[in-house]
Amino acid sequence: MKKLALHWQILLGMVLGVGFGVLASSQGWGDFVGDWIKPFGTIFINSLKLIAVPLIVASLIKGITDLQDISKLSNMGVRTIGLYILTTIIAIVIGLGIVNIVGPGRGLDQTTRDNLLNDFAADAGARITDASAQASAGPLQALVDLVPENIVAAAGNNGNMLQVIFFVIFFAVGLILIDPVKAKPVKDFFDGVNEVVLKLIDLIMLAAPFGVFALLAALVVEAPSKDLFFALLKYSACVLGGLGIMVFIVYPMMVRVFTGRSYGSFMSGISPAQLLAFSTSSSAATLPVTMERVEEHLGVDEEVTSFVLPIGATINMDGTSLYQAVAAVFIAQAYGMQLDLGDQLTIITTALAASIGSAAVPGAGMVMLVIVLGQVGIPEVGLALIFAVDRPLDMCRTVANVTGDATVAMLVGKSVGKLREPKERKLDDYYVEV
Repeated sequence: MKKLALHWQILLGMVLGVGFGVLASSQGWGDFVGDWIKPFGTIFINSLKLIAVPLIVASLIKGITDLQDISKLSNMGVRTIGLYILTTIIAIVIGLGIVNIVGPGRGLDQTTRDNLLNDFAADAGARITDASAQASAGPLQALVDLVPENIVAAAGNNGNMLQVIFFVIFFAVGLILIDPVKAKPVKDFFDGVNEVVLKLIDLIMLAAPFGVFALLAALVVEAPSKDLFFALLKYSACVLGGLGIMVFIVYPMMVRVFTGRSYGSFMSGISPAQLLAFSTSSSAATLPVTMERVEEHLGVDEEVTSFVLPIGATINMDGTSLYQAVAAVFIAQAYGMQLDLGDQLTIITTALAASIGSAAVPGAGMVMLVIVLGQVGIPEVGLALIFAVDRPLDMCRTVANVTGDATVAMLVGKSVGKLREPKERKLDDYYVEV
């Protein structure tokens, strides 16, 4: 019998996980799921995070040194950043258009608003505190944070991915500039490390269906009360509608127009990474799989994926920016506030800047949203209005983030002549039975 494709295996694991979670909730098996099921999901996520830094270090050094020309790196960097900014602006504009047309916050009654504020006030307060610390920093703090004082310490925390990328690019540029004879052993070492890490990804993905089963079963069991969810359905529909337009229309259209690849080949190529992004809510945790899918199944050369995708996982947050725009207007509508054109332009600018500073981990978008709210004078405590549905929406917006990364990688690859026919790496490549 033909082996089921990986994306179908992951999808089956997701469906079974949700089903088991519903059954466990109805039977009162919450402790069992927490003690015996959830740990396997945590182990799966940790295994992906475990190789994120080695993957970025090895692949980025290999990709940059393969260029052999710093001017090519500069050219690729300008195109990458430009395309990421473009897709983020498109996402924000789509989100603002939908929320202004639908108006999900208009007519929200006082009782429902008070109930939501009371239930999630503590969570909102914690996010406001985190955001206040970031907002109080100086205008150049982002540049200061970019340069680590200790690369070992920076590499020990996946939240410091930009610092790691900065060091690795700096290191790779130095490697290009020294005598090629002396650089060769170092380059060969990282080339070997890169091959090992790619093989580890193949091995970890064998457990992906079981990992997502455990993650979603635990998520369903731990879900908060659903009594007030109906009041947020229109808001959720606006966010999901915007994300759906980006994932299923905008990105495939950009790929089709600029690379000539079909809708089906693009979606089937990136779907395992999308499903994993949905399950983990983390672009960083999904990064190893995203790189593997884009390189082997979408045909982008490694020197492009190793540069474009790690940067995208940290600064390209299309889904998060769209959600921030919708959430800001929704909260304003719930409080009866009218946002003029200037306010909405401010939301676009602030959400764009916040997306660059948003960490590629679950829940980081909430912290950035506080900054967006403050810029247009919306009460920050209104954050509590959307906490009840933040987790499932976080899962969906991570899918958009990852799909946007893959799209930009394909466009950059095409523009620099590094897009080829896909060539899938087999699990047993280089294995010889003895």
